[in-house]
Amino acid sequence: MKTMHKKAAAVAAVATAILLAGSAVTPAMADDARNSGHDSSGDAAEVGHDATHGAAKSMKHVLLLSVDGLHQKDLDWYVRAHPTSALAELVKSGTSYTNAQTPVPSDSFPGLVGQLTGGNPGTTGIYYDDTFNRALLPAGTTNCAAATPGAEVAFTEAADTNPNALDAGAGLAGLPASILSMTGHPDTLLNPAALPVDPATCKPVYPHQNLKVNTVFEVAKSAGLPTAWSDKHPAYEILNGPSGKGVDDLFTPEINSQATAPYSAGDWTKDNAATQQYDGYKVQAVLNEIAGKDHSGTAAAPVPAIFGMNFQAVSTAQKLPTSDGMTGGYLLGGTVPGALLRKALDGVNSSIAQFQSALDRDGLKKSTTIILSAKHGQSPTDPAALTRVPDAAIIDGLTAEWKAAHPAGADLVAFSTDDDIMQLWLSDRSAAAVLFAKDYLSTHTAGGNTLAGAAKTVTSSGLDRIYAGDKVAGYFGTTNNDPRYPDILGIAQTGVVFTGGTSKIAEHGGASADDRNVPLVVSGSGDHAQTVTSTVETTRIAPTILTLLGLDPHNLQAVQIEGTKALPQD
Repeated sequence: MKTMHKKAAAVAAVATAILLAGSAVTPAMADDARNSGHDSSGDAAEVGHDATHGAAKSMKHVLLLSVDGLHQKDLDWYVRAHPTSALAELVKSGTSYTNAQTPVPSDSFPGLVGQLTGGNPGTTGIYYDDTFNRALLPAGTTNCAAATPGAEVAFTEAADTNPNALDAGAGLAGLPASILSMTGHPDTLLNPAALPVDPATCKPVYPHQNLKVNTVFEVAKSAGLPTAWSDKHPAYEILNGPSGKGVDDLFTPEINSQATAPYSAGDWTKDNAATQQYDGYKVQAVLNEIAGKDHSGTAAAPVPAIFGMNFQAVSTAQKLPTSDGMTGGYLLGGTVPGALLRKALDGVNSSIAQFQSALDRDGLKKSTTIILSAKHGQSPTDPAALTRVPDAAIIDGLTAEWKAAHPAGADLVAFSTDDDIMQLWLSDRSAAAVLFAKDYLSTHTAGGNTLAGAAKTVTSSGLDRIYAGDKVAGYFGTTNNDPRYPDILGIAQTGVVFTGGTSKIAEHGGASADDRNVPLVVSGSGDHAQTVTSTVETTRIAPTILTLLGLDPHNLQAVQIEGTKALPQD
């Protein structure tokens, strides 16, 4: 739950090097794709489509699929239960990295940014989708000279022009059926007044401007290759990278908008059937791209060199207690999916089968590598381990104790993000204040409830480990003058989910095995399965993508900073 209580030099050096090396040779095939379709007759569009699609067959492609919430053990279970499934086919024809780990925090934003930059939060500057930045000014600031730095950075549905609309405020008629007509440039759908402000320019900071390093999309674009992606918020325009131009076709229907009948009780995540319908729009976008069209399916476009999407249905099936007459999550023990989750996994499998069939039909199977992974896992998987703890009560208790000792001061917690991790940004960053917050959290119990709703008390505010001040900077591998990292980082005890009420049975963001151990399968035209059991991080996907495309991974700034390597072969 998010609550508002109201290597910089190295990056700069690497950025300069990348700019100086920006004269990457444009592949001839990319030139063919760009220059096709110049026939001025009535058949020009079809000629252009045939030419671009023909060119695509000899161009290499990477289709990246993030099944948010999916664990390695989920994939193992599904392949055993369905040995002839599309997911089983991916495993049989590829290399499985069975001990893959997401970055921490294991949240959607740092997870996907890591996969597409090769960097962890201390390098990318992306710690969560909703954070705090001590150097920026609050959204809506116009008198920057008089404003006090310190601002929430909410790159969620809150940044949309209309957060309640599936098209994020584009004003399309006939939604949701017309959603594929949504723009491929979602930066135009962000509300500038909802974005934090740069004190140097007094202008809003867009998501791509907040990213400190470049993306695989930008490297591909510099080599003349086409790119596309589909995801859940317009704020995913962060994937454009600092240039703002990395993704040619970015389709981002708003998942937290008001769902339509028969799912009108809330947004698209509140009913798993609604989430599967929502995922279906992005699946169709990818199918259109495989067919040599843009995401809408209405205009010819080269098949992207890098493209893909995220699936949300597995994540909501893990989090919802019940939906569509089925129980969410896992059976006791946490290894066997329950009925709702099995249905969601079947839906993902069906979509992947469609991708495989389309690639085969269009002669793209041999030139396309499919990478299957997840931005994050979900915790806990064992329902018996669940303890839901209202984080608001913890922060209120900390605030009250601080105010008792400092009656004239501001509330100690300026901002917090708490799911199954706790991140606190403090208004007073002195050593005494940071220690006060850490001591309070470590010495106080907190009340929560189990899956059945029974009361349960947890020690140390539900936290297993607490980092404070410069120890947080050290954990993330950043410097003490980084204005983005939290002052307090709490790693939750196994099974603890910070949430009020009983509407969730799992969450993500933390550092447990259930949060971080996700699948990672690189599946090409191989005819047998390989398994790599050594620990790898999903940040290694980024240099692997570029290697598969014949591009230099060292053109990624995070690869230079962290030394991120392409995935090993068995």
